[in-house]
Amino acid sequence: MDWVADFWIPLIKAVVVVLVLLLGGAYMTWGERKICARFQVRYGPNRAGPFGILQPLADAVKAIFKEEIVPNHVDKIIYVMAPGISFAAVLITFAVIPFGPEVDLFGQRVGLWVGDIEVGLLFLLAIAALGSYGIVLGGWSSNNKYSLLGALRAAAQMISYELILGISLLAVVLLAGSLNLREIVDFQGTWPLLVLQPLGFLIFLIAILAESNRSPFDLPETENELVSGFMTEYGGIKFALYFIAEYTAMVVNSAIVVTIFLGGWKWPALISDLHPLAGVGLFLAKVLFVLFLYVWIRASIPRVRFDKFMRFSWKFMLPLAFVNLLATAAVVAFL
Repeated sequence: MDWVADFWIPLIKAVVVVLVLLLGGAYMTWGERKICARFQVRYGPNRAGPFGILQPLADAVKAIFKEEIVPNHVDKIIYVMAPGISFAAVLITFAVIPFGPEVDLFGQRVGLWVGDIEVGLLFLLAIAALGSYGIVLGGWSSNNKYSLLGALRAAAQMISYELILGISLLAVVLLAGSLNLREIVDFQGTWPLLVLQPLGFLIFLIAILAESNRSPFDLPETENELVSGFMTEYGGIKFALYFIAEYTAMVVNSAIVVTIFLGGWKWPALISDLHPLAGVGLFLAKVLFVLFLYVWIRASIPRVRFDKFMRFSWKFMLPLAFVNLLATAAVVAFL
């Protein structure tokens, strides 16, 4: 039975996770439209199925059968590959995120994660950064000035806010004493790191919004300046891949926030100790809460100007991240 545990169980877990992420990304488009509609006192999607719940399916069918137009002036190989790079990076990122404890399944002890590696936090940072390559390559290969400007903005955002992201996570590593995400969750058995790192949580949340190009930081695709930016020359299923990659990234990033700062499936122990599935339900509930924050921020805060956005990163967020890191190091060293 060792070959079952070594091959089939990880494969089944990977397939289930990919399907759930795809479904989550698709229905996040519906959820965002419905929540924003409530903020703006309107209905949102309500024609395709009850409460509009079949709208993501209708959008997918439309994108698949929409005419594929590839401009003659693009670098075709990279142009076609770029959306897939962004989409694949999002799916791979989730591989090391634990969404529950170990459970007994068909006589096997199965951990509710795809991969458990000692440097899981570094893996997250490395793979998440690859998603920006899909945007940069898509804008560059389009041979369109607006697309190129969008790609350059994405690169500038990634460099600026990836640094802040890493510094905020260093404070977490100092407290938890590990780069392994499962061990970081175990460290939060009594209190989530949100309580111990409120400033680090705020810095991380802002940085991850900027990393995923979400409003109010969706500057690589700002329509009023760049005519949709890096996606200007894309249509049909290729555009849909970028679109679903963005919304799936929201789900993955929310899971990262929950794992690192909100205790994962572990806190409060009163719920997570009831049953392993209760821990999974707790994890999903927290992910939905963070996704609601994503939409709430989009509905409430207007898009910033790009030069102010970069100044905010280097002159405010970066010093603040260093202050948080130094304060955490002092506490760990002297207490």
